[in-house]
Amino acid sequence: RLTAGNRETLCALIQTPTEPVTLTITLDLDSSSTKIGELSLKSETYRCFQFMVPMVSSATVASISVKIQGRVDSLNQDTKVLIEPPAFIHIVQTDKPIYKPGQTVCVCVPRRARPSPGSETTLSLKLRKLHLFVPTGDVSLKVSAEAERSNKRCGNEKVTVPTEGRIDTVITNLLVEAEGVPQMISHNALLCPKISLELPEKFVTGSERASVSVLGDLMGRAMKNLDKLLAMPYGCGEQNMLLFAPNIFILDYLKSTGQLKDSTLKTAVGYLESGYQRELNYKHDDGSYSAFGMSDASGNTWLTTFVMKSFNAAKAYIFVDQKYVQEARTWLSGLQKPDGCIQSVGKLFHNGMKGGVSDDVSLTAYVAAAMLELDGNASNPVVQKCLKCLKTAAANKITNLYTVALMSYTFTLAGDKDMRSKLITQLDQKSTNEGKTKDFQEATTYLDSVEVEMTSYVLLALLSGPSLPRFGLDYAAGIVRWLAQQQNPFGGFSSTQDTVVALQALAKYASATYSPEGSTTVTVTSAGGLNKRFTVNKENRLLYQEEKLSEIPGEYTIKAEGQSCVLAQISLFYNIPPPSDFSGSAGFDSCRFQGRREETNMVVINIKLLSGYILQDDSLKMPRSLVVHEASGYSGFTCTIVCILQLKKGQKETFDVTLEEDQQVENLKPAVVKVYDYYQTSDQAVTDYNSPCKK
Repeated sequence: RLTAGNRETLCALIQTPTEPVTLTITLDLDSSSTKIGELSLKSETYRCFQFMVPMVSSATVASISVKIQGRVDSLNQDTKVLIEPPAFIHIVQTDKPIYKPGQTVCVCVPRRARPSPGSETTLSLKLRKLHLFVPTGDVSLKVSAEAERSNKRCGNEKVTVPTEGRIDTVITNLLVEAEGVPQMISHNALLCPKISLELPEKFVTGSERASVSVLGDLMGRAMKNLDKLLAMPYGCGEQNMLLFAPNIFILDYLKSTGQLKDSTLKTAVGYLESGYQRELNYKHDDGSYSAFGMSDASGNTWLTTFVMKSFNAAKAYIFVDQKYVQEARTWLSGLQKPDGCIQSVGKLFHNGMKGGVSDDVSLTAYVAAAMLELDGNASNPVVQKCLKCLKTAAANKITNLYTVALMSYTFTLAGDKDMRSKLITQLDQKSTNEGKTKDFQEATTYLDSVEVEMTSYVLLALLSGPSLPRFGLDYAAGIVRWLAQQQNPFGGFSSTQDTVVALQALAKYASATYSPEGSTTVTVTSAGGLNKRFTVNKENRLLYQEEKLSEIPGEYTIKAEGQSCVLAQISLFYNIPPPSDFSGSAGFDSCRFQGRREETNMVVINIKLLSGYILQDDSLKMPRSLVVHEASGYSGFTCTIVCILQLKKGQKETFDVTLEEDQQVENLKPAVVKVYDYYQTSDQAVTDYNSPCKK
């Protein structure tokens, strides 16, 4: 589906051509044909072409034709697309400006022009005031200039209207966003709760919105949002895997339960193939992987393990060169020390593997579990030595719950019943019970991604081996209820690793408890008169059903009647002003880590750009002492992202950012700067800034 007048991008990936070929892409509309791009190539090529979508007066079906021509072979493929006319907004001031939804009004501004023969003339019109009241989101604006007949003379000349070029139109898109800091609250339930949607005392008026959604499948929300599980930036080797790994768990689940459809398979395979190709960009010559590829000094133990096990699991659905899996395994095996533990090489971003024990123990458990996921061979010499390292550590009474949870999963895969039972019992003694939910957390931590991840490892340990007394599916159900409550509206969690591990665990539970029978009716009511019913049965259990909620604040009751399991979620979005006790000023920003730990994980600085401003090229000046990776233009060129790989406690860093006014904007609102720990998002600070020229 395309919108007329928009500038679109079409990307083509040609893999391993056997001969020189020519790629030709055209857009065919009615009897006209527009060439989008043409390229001659001899080797694997990835190229993007930009094109303008032709104008149409009504919805029209067109065809994008792709032709690959070689000396021997050729390929022709046509894809139907729907071109829709843009949604225009016209503004006019009247004595009684009351308009109904969907009503449009045109404003005509006459101008006189007398161009010289054979020359072009530019007409400019500057409005003193333009007030546009629209909801947040994408808005399309259209400005047209049309030459009209007139009996009045223009100077001494007679007014004429050309047969061609009589109308000139400019269409532009505006992204309307509320000021302040976006907040997102999800109320998830597998039962029948009463939920109150409350707004804080201070919030940005007009930014609030809410919805209720119902699904008949635990994995349905993640399936719907595979490309946007997190509202976070992507740009390194580990973050890329978030777009890769969850597809495997979901495909495995759908395949095992007989729910896999061709359309779902095609979409997921597309994500897997593109993610596989992208991840190879972060590969080192020795077979290892790191966050930023060859620009890093060495590969990373943890990321290489993550890539190795994910590539191996993906081979059931796409072609994966097994030499990449074997090279990674060989590199990891070479890191094993005489005591059997795996050495940590490269920057370890994941602070969950740090704390009361050395990094090596948690890494060893992670590597051993990954190797066991490859082939289940617990007698492999490298795996055997890893298990020896872990048993030695367990004998010294490990108190770090993250390490214990990870080890419980490792020994489950290794088939060591005694160690598995001992570790799960130890975890149970530290578990937190609230209502019918169960989770695992360190006494000194707050709710964050590490808690979700360790709880997910416990669930994997319970489901990956024989059932243990007192730790059956009923026990696992309490963990699942808690995990379901932590999901964001997109089906993900806080960060990349907790999302990957949690979805793996939830998919395993969903497979173990799947039942196609039964149906349930979900009724959502409110004090304001809402009475919405959703029906969930075996035909639509994967269907995402949603209803917008208008009562904010308000109280809603969700009741379910039937025999099947359903997952209901009420999501509330709004923006709040930055806290007044955090200060910053235009021209520079400073970061200082004052968190609970001695050092951070990867730190992300999200600088929202002021409306009408752009970032000057090469204006971001950082101290040479920092290892920094910058990605400008994230989320529609509205902000710049800076990644600092690590900050020590109390370390202060200052850097300059220069913004340039590209378009004049009246009543300019402040923009937000947010600094947060990528893997422990509860560690964050927020402030805002404005242009000193506007004060």
